[in-house]
Amino acid sequence: MNKGRVLCAMSGGVDSSVSAALLKEQGYSVIGAMMRFWPDHKRMDTFDTCCSPDAAYEARRVADQVGVPFYLLDYRKEFEENIMRPFVEEYAAGRTPNPCVNCNTKVKFDALIKKARMLGCEYVATGHYVKRVDREDGTVEFHRGDDPRKDQTYFLWGTPRDAMKHILFPVGEMEKPRVRELAEQYGLITAKKPESQNICFVPSTIQEYLTEYIPQVQGHMVDIHTGEVVGEHLGTQYYTIGQKKGLNLYKSNVVRYVVHIDPESKVVWVGNYEDCHWTTLSASKVNYLLDVTDLPEDLEVQVRYRSQPVKARLLKATEEAFQLEFLEPQFAVAPGQSVVLYSGDRLLGGGMIDSRIPETPAVKYPRPKKVKPRKPKPQPQA
Repeated sequence: MNKGRVLCAMSGGVDSSVSAALLKEQGYSVIGAMMRFWPDHKRMDTFDTCCSPDAAYEARRVADQVGVPFYLLDYRKEFEENIMRPFVEEYAAGRTPNPCVNCNTKVKFDALIKKARMLGCEYVATGHYVKRVDREDGTVEFHRGDDPRKDQTYFLWGTPRDAMKHILFPVGEMEKPRVRELAEQYGLITAKKPESQNICFVPSTIQEYLTEYIPQVQGHMVDIHTGEVVGEHLGTQYYTIGQKKGLNLYKSNVVRYVVHIDPESKVVWVGNYEDCHWTTLSASKVNYLLDVTDLPEDLEVQVRYRSQPVKARLLKATEEAFQLEFLEPQFAVAPGQSVVLYSGDRLLGGGMIDSRIPETPAVKYPRPKKVKPRKPKPQPQA
């Protein structure tokens, strides 16, 4: 029985490989596809294993093993405009971006779904560890994957609501070891392939990557309590809220954290641990996976992918923005990152964290040191 036609996004990794095999086994008519992001002018090793030319070769081989057609789709322009360029712009503006959220929202579940419809597909499938729940009233919900260590709902809060019914997550109800086991059973070449951990288009460190695109401009590290200059830096783009390592302060024995970043004045404000805690939060560029009027007042939120969800109270919510209050102050809430809303395991939506601008004292620039004039050395007699 043919359950429908589905475009399976294949990255050359084990999760998407098993997803394609499972869909074929379950009776779907499967088309494998990989989105090409890497530009011609970059080195072959510039992109991480999940988005590289080698990954495309492996994805094509897996499609052959599964017995499905495979397409390499050119999305270089969309990736440059929606992911890579905003990544640099956000750091230049003193914010900490989340490119994986943008990739899922603006490329995978927007452009790819449009391509799937052009190919006559009813669904798009991915290897995300997310659980799709179909309700009796015909609505679709996204819930946390059954493997808590791999749950990826955090990255999908921006999914267009009308696209949810067209998205499948074949491995969402599995744990990672079981996926590896299935890959071995299917004989897939990706069964033992290591996981990708980095931002796919950043080959080394974020600092090195930003150096290629943002000029280094020297500025001051300033104590937020006293206004004293306590260090120097080569660019505000190299810092994020809550950072305490690599600050190169004058007094290295004093522990300080980045509290606020001001690219306009070229100042990185630092303070103590307590200064890095937020009690409230505002978000813009929001997206909800249900009617805004159905959002619960008390919910759980997650402000980083690896952080634990915490309880919060919704103070205000509109179609454009929301405000919430944490039941307990949260450390290092970074503007530019995502705040994701949950009710239990159900994903409700999210938004981009806005800046919290603390009161800052006038900067007390260090007085120039007085230098005693040196006595000229006596010149040898001719």
